[in-house]
Amino acid sequence: MASAPRFSLVLETPPAAPAVAEAHFAARLAFETDPSDVKADLDKGDAPFVVVDCRSATSFAAGHVPGALNLPYRTIAPETTEHLRGKALVTYCTSWHCNASTKGALRLARLGFQVKEMTGGMAGWRHEGYPVATGPSA
Repeated sequence: MASAPRFSLVLETPPAAPAVAEAHFAARLAFETDPSDVKADLDKGDAPFVVVDCRSATSFAAGHVPGALNLPYRTIAPETTEHLRGKALVTYCTSWHCNASTKGALRLARLGFQVKEMTGGMAGWRHEGYPVATGPSA
């Protein structure tokens, strides 16, 4: 006698068809990057993007990705971003529980910038053991 299939919380909603999954994951990678890829490109020198810390000046000064530009998301406007024209941007904030980088990325995209968000923010950066700079934005 064949046994009845076991119930699975994971498969209660079936996985997407492969073509649908491919489109989904490709889209995610168009919007997101991770600390490891950011660090690898920064280590090569002359990275083809600018890292933008979307947190407050106080949070930035307490610890940020070396070389990052502090641009709190509430200050993002045409006049505060003109010097970034023509550059791809990577935003980040505090952690997975913060959405300042998402708000910053949205504002930047609305201004016509190509932008990605670094998943995990500073918490992810620190978790990987990468160096942290302190002090105000240059």
